[in-house]
Amino acid sequence: MTATARIDDSGATPALVLSGSGARPQAAVLDGRRARVDGSLTGRGVTWTARLPLAASRWSGPLLPLPSGDYVVRVTGADGEPVPVDATIDETMTPTLRVRLDDGVLHVAPPIDPAYESGEGQAALERRYATRPGGLENAVFFESFYGRNASCNPRAIDRELARVAPGVTRYWSVVDLSVEVPDGAVPVVEGSPQWWRARGEARLLVVNDWLRRRYERRPGQVVLQTWHGTPLKRLALHRPGFDPRRALAVLRESRRWDVLLAQNPYGERIMRKAYAFLRRPVWVEGYPRNDVLKGADGGAATRVALGIGADERVVLYAPTWRDDRDEMIDDLDPARLAADTGAIVLVRGHSRTILPGRDAHGARVLDVTAYPDMSDLLVVADALVTDYSSVMFDFTATGKPIFFFAPDLAHYREQLRGFYFDLVAHAPGPLTTTQAELTEALASDGIPAAYVDRYADWRARFNLRDDGRAAERVVARILDQGFVDR
Repeated sequence: MTATARIDDSGATPALVLSGSGARPQAAVLDGRRARVDGSLTGRGVTWTARLPLAASRWSGPLLPLPSGDYVVRVTGADGEPVPVDATIDETMTPTLRVRLDDGVLHVAPPIDPAYESGEGQAALERRYATRPGGLENAVFFESFYGRNASCNPRAIDRELARVAPGVTRYWSVVDLSVEVPDGAVPVVEGSPQWWRARGEARLLVVNDWLRRRYERRPGQVVLQTWHGTPLKRLALHRPGFDPRRALAVLRESRRWDVLLAQNPYGERIMRKAYAFLRRPVWVEGYPRNDVLKGADGGAATRVALGIGADERVVLYAPTWRDDRDEMIDDLDPARLAADTGAIVLVRGHSRTILPGRDAHGARVLDVTAYPDMSDLLVVADALVTDYSSVMFDFTATGKPIFFFAPDLAHYREQLRGFYFDLVAHAPGPLTTTQAELTEALASDGIPAAYVDRYADWRARFNLRDDGRAAERVVARILDQGFVDR
């Protein structure tokens, strides 16, 4: 018995529809790296139909189109045996995604006309929208982590701007329509005609990483670079080894920015030198993304969304990415850590591992790499485990304990990246190199006594402006300087 397949896009949510003869199967699923869809099955023993929506909801969020990627189509027959899906579906475009089925794998891509995907097609769109004469729109173009999510400092600035200047149009650059954008914002898929128009006509661009692609500033446009963390590891011009091409790329990129945002004076000094951003303004206002850390909610809503009980201890494991690998570092066994500590372990990979990586699984383990905003997770966490991630500078604003798990410390520090200061000497929490050491350190519910003074010194150096009002200050400066109108 085999299943036939077709795409039904007649309703609000497109679906893959499988059909076959005989007894109704036990299950039909789409199994992807970051999402899974269970099909609804009908049939009375002669024929059967499975309907698999090409959309998913995670963490009690809205139903959104599937993330781009490959999904294995699995049908389990009434007898428990797999039912082959031999059908082929040629590439089909719907308003929310583009799909193709072959060899039992559904390929999902953003809803961009293939004619625009070539270098020639993109160049034509750039010429049409990025360089044409005319006025600019009273709008902001937001992008966070290359459009992989709508988070970080840009998201916090969006929320405050929506509150005080609701007349400003807010566009969000997204890799596909699976990315949830803030209420009232307009998602624009990277590389689409709408994306090129929004980026070419918005008066203000707010980004937290490189702009990539070609960017020709139109008269009157302003770029606010918020960046995405106070640096421990060396970056840009300071990275180990001199590469003339990299240096040229860094200088070309930093010249696109008009204003740079820094969390603290230390971050300002590093970023100015690392990006040769010497004569333009740096706003040292704290990080807007950390405002939520000072809120009164205590993470109750996020706990509900994640399905975590109010009394459960939560440990957030958030390592940074490695320059020599695509997926998240896997030196730690989160299921074993959960079993040994009795905590719920949240696993948060770096944004660079969202697309190539796969969700971690295990008892009392939740992979939250694709969760919309890291700041909400910091509120929920009772303790943070990290290695060299800049999240260390954010989490200490909460006053909660932080633990370091760094089995590759020597390699990372001496060969891969290098540090701006001695982490071993200044870490505001225990630095461990084995999982046994980490488990022992986590037996402490609060900040270990040996690190109380270090923790206080760290907060005085890095968190003085993380007072819950950073977004308010940044948006006030945006409006005062006329980057957009109310």
